[in-house]
Amino acid sequence: MAEGESISLAHRLRVDVHAAWLAVRDARCPWPARTVGLVITAYALSPIDLIPDFIPVLGLLDDALIVPLGIWLFVKMLPAGLFDECRARAAEAAEQPRSAWGAMIVVALWILAALLTAHLLGFRFA
Repeated sequence: MAEGESISLAHRLRVDVHAAWLAVRDARCPWPARTVGLVITAYALSPIDLIPDFIPVLGLLDDALIVPLGIWLFVKMLPAGLFDECRARAAEAAEQPRSAWGAMIVVALWILAALLTAHLLGFRFA
C-alpha cells in the first residue's frame, strides 16, 4: 500500500480478525486470551449477528463496535508484541493476489449440489 493511502474500516477489520486468528493459534497466547480470540473471530466470521444487518444503521453497529471492542480486549490480554507480529503477517497475506481456483471450486460445488437436488427431486434433463 502506498504511503499516505488510507485503508477502509472493513479492510482493517478483516486484517485484525485474521491477525486474531493467527494469534489464537500461537503457542505464546494464554488460554483466557485464546478463548476471547476464538469467540471474537467466530463472531466476526459468523453470518449470525446480534443486531441483524438489515436494520438501518443499527445493523452495522456490531461490525463497527462489537468486533473492534472485542479485538481491543483480546490485544490487552496478549503478551506484548504478539498481536503486532500477527497483524504484520495478516497484512502481508491480505496483499497477496487471490486465486481463481478457490472460486471455481465453490462454483463447481454449487453446481453439483444443484444437480444432486434436481436428481433427488425427480427432475429429468433431456
